[in-house]
Amino acid sequence: MISQTFDIAGELRVNRLGYGTGMLTGPGYWGPRLDPEEAVAILRRAVERGVTLVDTADNYGPDLAEELVARALHPYPDDLVVATKGGVVRTGPNVWHVSGRPERLRAMCEASLRRLRTDTVDLYQLHRIDPEVPLADQLGTLAELRQEGKIRHIGLDTVTVEELERALEITAIASVQNRFNLLERESAPVLRACEARGLAFLPWFPLGNGSLAGAGLPEAARRHGASAGQVALAWLLHHSPVILPTPGTGSLAHLEENLDAAAVELTPGDLAALDGLLP
Repeated sequence: MISQTFDIAGELRVNRLGYGTGMLTGPGYWGPRLDPEEAVAILRRAVERGVTLVDTADNYGPDLAEELVARALHPYPDDLVVATKGGVVRTGPNVWHVSGRPERLRAMCEASLRRLRTDTVDLYQLHRIDPEVPLADQLGTLAELRQEGKIRHIGLDTVTVEELERALEITAIASVQNRFNLLERESAPVLRACEARGLAFLPWFPLGNGSLAGAGLPEAARRHGASAGQVALAWLLHHSPVILPTPGTGSLAHLEENLDAAAVELTPGDLAALDGLLP
């Protein structure tokens, strides 16, 4: 039996299968995708189903996803961990710019606090490292915000092992969020580094953004009476105890399907076959 929970930074216990809010926004993460009441219903149903990790970002919408989280879930349950991200400015659908200057990061974090209607963000992730700003300045700003009580823990998004090691020399890091799924495993070395250090690993595009359809999954899916997406999520949960998938969706039915993946128990034979889909 795999563990269904993980303690982020050794203290924030979450159910490993969470919910990501990107699909509540329109194409290219721009504007609304749904009627606000539909989005609120999805967020509330996720929590009703046991989701205790909700992952969002200030540039989803922009601003919209954080506002929806607050509208649906504030005041937040004691066991709910809300993670957000800053360091990217979105100026149009699929158009964004890295912005890691200390004054900009501080302003972004404080704006997220207002939208989320909270004094402290449980997990604040640097959405991208800005190559034009010293990493020590970027993480130093987040560490200052943590010391001020505005951030509880710091995470990183889309980093290499070397960047993670540099970051850990500067300050404590609780999590990494890199692209990773059954067919995209380029971040496997980063995952192993997270395992070695007990860091949470939040795979983005855990369902491959649609690329997993027909990827050798139907056989395992038939054996378990599951969908291909459920098998892909179950593989992530089985693959490493530090993986916390947060699949997003704008559909209540798809939300239910995704969350049911936690009950899919893959056999050693299933795992060997799925592992073998890539060399």
